[in-house]
Amino acid sequence: MNQVRSVLRAIRILEAFRDRSSLTVTELARALKLPKSSVYELVSTLAAEGLLTKEEATSRYRLGLRLAELARTADRDLEVRQVAHSLVERLRDELNETVQLTILDGEEILYVDGCESKRQLRTFFQFGDRAPLHCTALGKAILANLPADEIDHRLRRRTLKAYTSETLTDPRELRRDLARTAARGYSVDDMEHEEGVRCVGAPIRDREGRTIASISASGPAQRLAPGRDREIARRVMAAAEEISRRLGYRPGKGGTRKGS
Repeated sequence: MNQVRSVLRAIRILEAFRDRSSLTVTELARALKLPKSSVYELVSTLAAEGLLTKEEATSRYRLGLRLAELARTADRDLEVRQVAHSLVERLRDELNETVQLTILDGEEILYVDGCESKRQLRTFFQFGDRAPLHCTALGKAILANLPADEIDHRLRRRTLKAYTSETLTDPRELRRDLARTAARGYSVDDMEHEEGVRCVGAPIRDREGRTIASISASGPAQRLAPGRDREIARRVMAAAEEISRRLGYRPGKGGTRKGS
């Protein structure tokens, strides 16, 4: 409970800067009706983490640059959802399969939007769900298009957990799959994350050319058979390219691509 109380107090401290650009520990303690010693300890921690910055000459605190970075990330993620939603719906209607939109969030993908198939037998998901990078089409679409040194770093520090008998757990085999994915422009999850479910995905890039998100179509393996991969991939890639274009991405305009 003490940890939760400390977190809530830290949030109150940050919110105190809504109306004033700088505050001292004394001013914060008075405004929040908290002990000065507690405020000092929390403010020092927030400053050490870059969420606040201290003016040494006046001992006044301001919001830190790390908050601005977090705000930019939140704005980017919101923009992806807003830009993509109509195209997610259209792709679902074209294929009548479940379409999902994810963003890269640390070592996982985070589901931020999607539309389920109208068929009785279909795949399901929930907003806010997370999934691994190495065995989902959504994750591999992103992973395959990251800079080469980042791919190496991510594969070296993670154990490739097996979710089904089809999961690629050998890093060398996964690297070959990622190379194929990058070359053809789309990824395939061939029952690697869930038994009986196949998925085809494609990467989404921002205006700087960074791969920040992915879109996919998924469904029962008997409907999304390997023989349909190219047909489905063509539509998924078209949706991904249009979302990227709306986010400001222009191929050949200096964007960062895999291996750069």
